Amino acid sequence: MMNIILFGPPGSGKGTQSAMIAEKFNLAHISTGDIFRYEIKNQTPLGIKVKTIIEKGELVPDELLIDLLRNAMDKIKDRNGFIFDGFPRTIPQAKDLDILMTEMKSNISGVVALEVDEEEIVGRLLKRAQLEGRSDDTEDVIRNRMSVYREQTEPLLDYYSGKGIVNKVNGVGSIDDIFLTLCDVIEKL
Repeated sequence: MMNIILFGPPGSGKGTQSAMIAEKFNLAHISTGDIFRYEIKNQTPLGIKVKTIIEKGELVPDELLIDLLRNAMDKIKDRNGFIFDGFPRTIPQAKDLDILMTEMKSNISGVVALEVDEEEIVGRLLKRAQLEGRSDDTEDVIRNRMSVYREQTEPLLDYYSGKGIVNKVNGVGSIDDIFLTLCDVIEKL
Protein backbone atom coordinates (compact mmCIF):
# COMPACT_ATOMS: atom_id res chain seq x y z
CA MET A 1 0.00 0.00 0.00
CA MET A 2 1.05 3.57 -0.70
CA ASN A 3 0.04 5.99 2.06
CA ILE A 4 0.83 9.65 1.54
CA ILE A 5 0.39 12.73 3.67
CA LEU A 6 -0.04 15.92 1.64
CA PHE A 7 1.15 18.65 3.93
CA GLY A 8 0.84 22.42 3.70
CA PRO A 9 -0.81 25.50 5.17
CA PRO A 10 -4.54 26.18 4.81
CA GLY A 11 -5.21 27.30 1.24
CA SER A 12 -2.04 25.72 -0.17
CA GLY A 13 -4.03 23.57 -2.60
CA LYS A 14 -3.99 20.32 -0.60
CA GLY A 15 -7.64 19.53 -1.34
CA THR A 16 -7.39 20.10 -5.08
CA GLN A 17 -4.11 18.23 -5.43
CA SER A 18 -5.14 15.38 -3.11
CA ALA A 19 -8.25 14.67 -5.20
CA MET A 20 -6.18 14.57 -8.39
CA ILE A 21 -3.48 12.37 -6.81
CA ALA A 22 -6.12 10.02 -5.39
CA GLU A 23 -7.59 9.51 -8.84
CA LYS A 24 -4.26 9.02 -10.61
CA PHE A 25 -2.83 6.55 -8.09
CA ASN A 26 -6.15 4.89 -7.01
CA LEU A 27 -5.79 6.13 -3.44
CA ALA A 28 -8.61 6.85 -1.01
CA HIS A 29 -8.77 10.60 -0.39
CA ILE A 30 -9.04 11.15 3.36
CA SER A 31 -9.94 14.80 3.95
CA THR A 32 -10.68 15.86 7.49
CA GLY A 33 -12.20 19.04 6.05
CA ASP A 34 -14.67 16.99 3.97
CA ILE A 35 -15.48 14.81 6.98
CA PHE A 36 -16.09 17.93 9.09
CA ARG A 37 -18.26 19.59 6.43
CA TYR A 38 -20.36 16.42 6.13
CA GLU A 39 -20.90 16.31 9.89
CA ILE A 40 -21.71 20.05 10.03
CA LYS A 41 -24.08 19.89 7.05
CA ASN A 42 -25.96 16.99 8.60
CA GLN A 43 -26.04 18.77 11.97
CA THR A 44 -24.85 15.72 13.87
CA PRO A 45 -23.91 16.27 17.52
CA LEU A 46 -20.26 16.01 16.47
CA GLY A 47 -20.89 18.41 13.57
CA ILE A 48 -22.29 21.04 15.92
CA LYS A 49 -19.19 20.75 18.15
CA VAL A 50 -16.87 20.85 15.14
CA LYS A 51 -18.61 23.94 13.68
CA THR A 52 -18.07 25.94 16.86
CA ILE A 53 -14.38 24.99 16.96
CA ILE A 54 -13.76 25.71 13.25
CA GLU A 55 -15.50 29.08 13.36
CA LYS A 56 -12.92 30.19 15.94
CA GLY A 57 -10.09 29.01 13.67
CA GLU A 58 -9.05 26.37 16.20
CA LEU A 59 -8.20 22.69 15.71
CA VAL A 60 -10.66 19.87 16.41
CA PRO A 61 -9.61 17.79 19.48
CA ASP A 62 -7.53 14.72 18.62
CA GLU A 63 -9.81 12.14 20.19
CA LEU A 64 -12.73 13.24 17.97
CA LEU A 65 -10.53 13.37 14.92
CA ILE A 66 -8.98 9.92 15.36
CA ASP A 67 -12.40 8.29 15.78
CA LEU A 68 -13.67 10.00 12.62
CA LEU A 69 -10.55 8.99 10.73
CA ARG A 70 -10.65 5.34 11.82
CA ASN A 71 -14.33 5.08 10.84
CA ALA A 72 -13.69 6.62 7.42
CA MET A 73 -10.67 4.39 6.73
CA ASP A 74 -12.48 1.21 7.80
CA LYS A 75 -15.16 1.82 5.15
CA ILE A 76 -12.72 2.05 2.23
CA LYS A 77 -11.84 -1.03 0.15
CA ASP A 78 -10.20 -1.74 -3.22
CA ARG A 79 -7.70 1.13 -3.16
CA ASN A 80 -3.91 1.18 -3.38
CA GLY A 81 -3.67 3.13 -0.14
CA PHE A 82 -4.62 6.51 1.31
CA ILE A 83 -3.79 10.14 0.75
CA PHE A 84 -4.27 12.21 3.89
CA ASP A 85 -5.36 15.81 3.28
CA GLY A 86 -5.41 18.03 6.36
CA PHE A 87 -4.26 15.33 8.75
CA PRO A 88 -2.18 15.07 10.86
CA ARG A 89 -1.86 18.64 12.08
CA THR A 90 0.04 18.08 15.32
CA ILE A 91 2.76 15.73 16.53
CA PRO A 92 0.35 13.85 18.85
CA GLN A 93 -1.93 13.30 15.82
CA ALA A 94 1.05 12.04 13.81
CA LYS A 95 1.86 9.56 16.58
CA ASP A 96 -1.81 8.48 16.69
CA LEU A 97 -1.74 8.01 12.92
CA ASP A 98 1.42 5.88 13.24
CA ILE A 99 -0.45 3.66 15.72
CA LEU A 100 -3.50 3.48 13.45
CA MET A 101 -1.35 2.55 10.43
CA THR A 102 0.42 -0.15 12.48
CA GLU A 103 -3.00 -1.54 13.48
CA MET A 104 -3.80 -1.69 9.75
CA LYS A 105 -0.45 -3.43 9.11
CA SER A 106 0.80 -0.52 7.03
CA ASN A 107 2.81 2.72 7.34
CA ILE A 108 3.21 6.20 5.87
CA SER A 109 5.13 5.96 2.57
CA GLY A 110 5.93 9.64 2.29
CA VAL A 111 5.08 13.19 3.25
CA VAL A 112 4.81 15.75 0.45
CA ALA A 113 4.91 19.35 1.71
CA LEU A 114 3.44 22.15 -0.42
CA GLU A 115 5.33 25.36 0.30
CA VAL A 116 3.34 28.61 -0.07
CA ASP A 117 4.04 31.94 1.68
CA GLU A 118 1.50 33.54 4.04
CA GLU A 119 0.47 36.50 1.88
CA GLU A 120 -0.27 34.16 -1.04
CA ILE A 121 -2.36 32.02 1.35
CA VAL A 122 -4.33 35.01 2.67
CA GLY A 123 -5.07 36.18 -0.88
CA ARG A 124 -6.17 32.70 -1.99
CA LEU A 125 -8.44 32.15 0.99
CA LEU A 126 -10.07 35.58 0.78
CA LYS A 127 -10.76 34.94 -2.91
CA ARG A 128 -12.17 31.49 -2.12
CA ALA A 129 -14.35 33.00 0.62
CA GLN A 130 -15.87 35.40 -1.91
CA LEU A 131 -16.40 32.71 -4.56
CA GLU A 132 -17.81 30.06 -2.23
CA GLY A 133 -19.43 32.21 0.44
CA ARG A 134 -17.36 30.55 3.18
CA SER A 135 -18.03 32.38 6.42
CA ASP A 136 -15.02 30.72 8.10
CA ASP A 137 -12.56 32.54 5.81
CA THR A 138 -12.37 36.13 7.08
CA GLU A 139 -8.92 37.74 7.15
CA ASP A 140 -8.73 37.59 10.98
CA VAL A 141 -9.67 33.90 11.01
CA ILE A 142 -7.22 33.15 8.18
CA ARG A 143 -4.37 34.86 10.03
CA ASN A 144 -5.30 32.99 13.21
CA ARG A 145 -5.31 29.71 11.26
CA MET A 146 -1.85 30.56 9.91
CA SER A 147 -0.61 31.28 13.44
CA VAL A 148 -2.02 27.96 14.69
CA TYR A 149 -0.45 26.24 11.66
CA ARG A 150 3.01 27.71 12.36
CA GLU A 151 2.87 26.83 16.06
CA GLN A 152 1.25 23.39 15.93
CA THR A 153 1.59 21.96 12.44
CA GLU A 154 4.94 23.11 11.02
CA PRO A 155 6.82 21.05 13.68
CA LEU A 156 5.53 17.97 11.82
CA LEU A 157 8.13 18.63 9.14
CA ASP A 158 10.85 17.93 11.70
CA TYR A 159 8.98 14.86 13.00
CA TYR A 160 8.70 13.31 9.54
CA SER A 161 12.13 14.56 8.41
CA GLY A 162 13.51 12.45 11.25
CA LYS A 163 11.95 9.46 9.51
CA GLY A 164 13.49 10.51 6.19
CA ILE A 165 10.17 10.73 4.31
CA VAL A 166 9.63 14.47 3.66
CA ASN A 167 9.61 15.86 0.13
CA LYS A 168 9.09 19.62 -0.37
CA VAL A 169 7.30 20.99 -3.45
CA ASN A 170 6.71 24.61 -4.49
CA GLY A 171 2.95 25.13 -4.10
CA VAL A 172 2.81 28.28 -6.25
CA GLY A 173 2.07 27.98 -9.96
CA SER A 174 -0.59 26.43 -12.12
CA ILE A 175 -2.60 23.54 -10.70
CA ASP A 176 -1.40 21.29 -13.54
CA ASP A 177 2.29 22.18 -13.12
CA ILE A 178 2.14 21.55 -9.37
CA PHE A 179 0.31 18.26 -10.02
CA LEU A 180 3.01 17.06 -12.43
CA THR A 181 5.72 17.88 -9.89
CA LEU A 182 3.78 16.05 -7.17
CA CYS A 183 3.35 12.99 -9.39
CA ASP A 184 7.11 12.89 -10.08
CA VAL A 185 7.79 12.97 -6.34
CA ILE A 186 5.14 10.34 -5.51
CA GLU A 187 6.34 7.93 -8.19
CA LYS A 188 9.75 7.90 -6.48
CA LEU A 189 8.39 7.05 -3.01
